[in-house]
Amino acid sequence: MKTLMAASALVLLAACATHTPYGPARSDGAAGYTSQKIEQGRYRVSYTDKDAARSHDMALLRAAEITLQEGADWFEITGGYTDQDAGSAGPRSSVSLGGSRGSYGSGVGMGVGIGIPLGSSGSDVTTVIDMVTGKGEKPDRPTVYDARSVDINLRGNAP
Repeated sequence: MKTLMAASALVLLAACATHTPYGPARSDGAAGYTSQKIEQGRYRVSYTDKDAARSHDMALLRAAEITLQEGADWFEITGGYTDQDAGSAGPRSSVSLGGSRGSYGSGVGMGVGIGIPLGSSGSDVTTVIDMVTGKGEKPDRPTVYDARSVDINLRGNAP
């Protein structure tokens, strides 16, 4: 029985420690990317993850993918922000009271519990990027990225 409980705990801990594979978010607020075409050559891209740096990098990777899919060469970030959900960091406590009544009598019980989150059950970070795509020579501005270079350099960071 102790072996089964230890094995279950290890599986649970391993599941908490893994990153969600790079890909589209399965629902609002879930890990992954979302993309919205605003108008021709203009998009809003977001990426949600537990890690802020990874969230930013994967949003840039998605921007590069869209740029290349459109047949463009570069993209410029025209705006954006990072949003961090408060999440559930740190221990939590609870007190509960319950009662029951049955054919063998009735009873009242009270319980006190403390929960400690395991792994990366902290807050979600969402990076949102507003971008425009362009063809030809890349403008010399710090907000402009070469899509092929971004794709090559960041694709290796995607799980």
